[in-house]
Amino acid sequence: MARTVFEKSDAITLVAEVFRELGFEGASLYEITERTGLSKGSLYHFFPGGKEGMAVEILSHIEQWFVTEVFEPLEHDEPQAAIARMWEAVDAYFRSGRRVCLLGAFALDETRDRFRKPIELYFKRWIEALAGALVRGGVEKEAARGLAEEIVGAIQGALTVSRALKDEAVFGRTLMRLRARTDAALPRRRH
Repeated sequence: MARTVFEKSDAITLVAEVFRELGFEGASLYEITERTGLSKGSLYHFFPGGKEGMAVEILSHIEQWFVTEVFEPLEHDEPQAAIARMWEAVDAYFRSGRRVCLLGAFALDETRDRFRKPIELYFKRWIEALAGALVRGGVEKEAARGLAEEIVGAIQGALTVSRALKDEAVFGRTLMRLRARTDAALPRRRH
């Protein structure tokens, strides 16, 4: 039975989960309609560009969420508060390790070249925003860059390992260790 969806954002959320489960190549139109309950007509209404248009819209939606919830706070807010917010937002977004990173998944398969630019920009901005917050928080520039790369890479790796082992606790433990390393790298605030 076809599902009634009134907003494009609802369709984006449903289709994104299919891409997370099956990847871009594995998500045929048949699989998308079956798993979402959306009719082909609804899909083409919301995504006139077909499957590729769906992926573009979904990647844009994800990027905008990260811009609002992670990147801009890291770039503009008080560093320690912004970094603390990043840990909470990342844990919530990835549902404590139960949800794969779609940009990371797309970066690993043949889809990478098709969506290279948004994938590259997402990871670059995250690393640069985090490194900038670390520098503003008192970490030396080169060390901040290295730590930011390590953190973003470890988050992506923890998502993969959590999924492979069917153990979301791996993700939580990884975030706790990364947070502790980050806290240790930041000079203590004086009150």
